[in-house]
Amino acid sequence: MSVIVKVALLQMAACGVDQASNLSKGEAFCRQAKTMGADIALFPEMWNVGYNMPDPARPDERRTWQEQAVSSDGPFVRHFQALAQELEMAIAITYLEKWDGAPPRNALSLIDRRGDLALTYAKVHTCDWDHEGALTPGDDFLVCTLDTAAGPVKVGAMICFDREFPESARILMLKGAELILTPNACELETHRLGQFRARADENMVGVAMANYAAPQENGHSVAYSPVAFDANGRPRDTLIVEAGESEGVYLATFDLDEIRVWREQEAWGNAFRKPRCYDLLVSPTVEAPFIRPDARR
Repeated sequence: MSVIVKVALLQMAACGVDQASNLSKGEAFCRQAKTMGADIALFPEMWNVGYNMPDPARPDERRTWQEQAVSSDGPFVRHFQALAQELEMAIAITYLEKWDGAPPRNALSLIDRRGDLALTYAKVHTCDWDHEGALTPGDDFLVCTLDTAAGPVKVGAMICFDREFPESARILMLKGAELILTPNACELETHRLGQFRARADENMVGVAMANYAAPQENGHSVAYSPVAFDANGRPRDTLIVEAGESEGVYLATFDLDEIRVWREQEAWGNAFRKPRCYDLLVSPTVEAPFIRPDARR
């Protein structure tokens, strides 16, 4: 019997910064995901405030926005912990996270089907040239063993701009991730979709991304398998599901047995890497034309 894991991509438009309405809407979409047989429900980025960001030039607006941050052990997250336990379904909930002594973080908490926090991850690659300069970046990439009805699965997370850096998914793969969950809040066009497909291929991991629906963003929540060839060696389309622009719950079904066999047999991932040649990848030095005054290291 195959190990099948189903990830529900919750493609929604937010109710502005109305946290109570966002909570209620998110719960309704989670309940729909459960009726569809989902093992994991994945939210778009920073759901509690609908990814509404402050104007960097207006300090008062920034302070008001920061006051909307919630803690990982506060009522918003606890609500989804109780829901995950009730539904016996893991939930990857996203929010503006209160961070002691510093600006808030852009966070995801993965709650297991028993209602326990499996991991809390903060976005590492914040968009520092824009509104996200008001955030505290995360400082690590995390992987956990998620208990599902089909058995344990190694799950990692990255958020939006993280996926545009090969290093994000690479580190998650090196930490053992078999499946990467990715909340999103920007236009998903052909180039970003191509990047995301490549992250699955080059790391031999399944990837799933939930975006905001139109008109807030353009939808196109998507999931890819890494299994690029069939049993006869013929190339295959690795797309599992791609949404349109409308709101909805889009189910991505991952065959973990198939992915695990692929990882054991093929040449990508960590099989033939040459780390001795990669020292420059961790150098903090930035040369022209890539110098940016607002970049944080």
